[in-house]
Amino acid sequence: MDHALAGLIASATAFVGTHFALSHPLRAPLVRSLGQGGFMGLYSVVALATFGWMALAFRAVPPAAPLWDGFAPAPWSGATLLMLIAAVLLVGSFQGNPALPAPNAAEAAARGPRGVFLVTRHPMMWSFALWSISHVIVSPTPRVLVLSLAMAFLALVGSHLQDRKKAMQMGKAWQGWQTQTSYWPRLGSLSRAGIVPWLGGTALWLIASWAHGWLIAMPAGVWRWI
Repeated sequence: MDHALAGLIASATAFVGTHFALSHPLRAPLVRSLGQGGFMGLYSVVALATFGWMALAFRAVPPAAPLWDGFAPAPWSGATLLMLIAAVLLVGSFQGNPALPAPNAAEAAARGPRGVFLVTRHPMMWSFALWSISHVIVSPTPRVLVLSLAMAFLALVGSHLQDRKKAMQMGKAWQGWQTQTSYWPRLGSLSRAGIVPWLGGTALWLIASWAHGWLIAMPAGVWRWI
């Protein structure tokens, strides 16, 4: 393994590890010591620093030959569809999400699942995981594999740990929400996600994939064919 790839693995491990540590075992003692505002400041600084390190380490790894041709029609089309689903889940996750740190989280849970929460109770986390999977599909190089697997691991293991933390914080409110929802996506329920997630998600999908080609000179999504 070359030094550049080892640096990327180290930075990805730091990014994921500090997120887990600050979100779970270290959160309570740090909040007691620093206060909520101080903790959030520390969390933000650590997250930005480790993400910046990971981004620089990613760019330092020379491009390598992919494991398969991700630009072939089948993988490219599949990844493009996954990115659309990810965008729909992300946009919908901001509406009535009891997993977000909001004072009315218990009320949101009591109303029962609707929109993208009929698909999964962790739509935001799954949007990040689907983003990661789609990038592996179209660009299966060592540096993309490391970055994407780190993000997917953070999202999916993090959502499982979030279930445990929310159950302790919200008690019966979260337990009731958990019994009515699914950790694993029920893609058949996407048709019931609602008009706002679909319209907003489609707009985000189109804009983000267009910006991808503009920012890094690499086409993405449907813009490859337009």
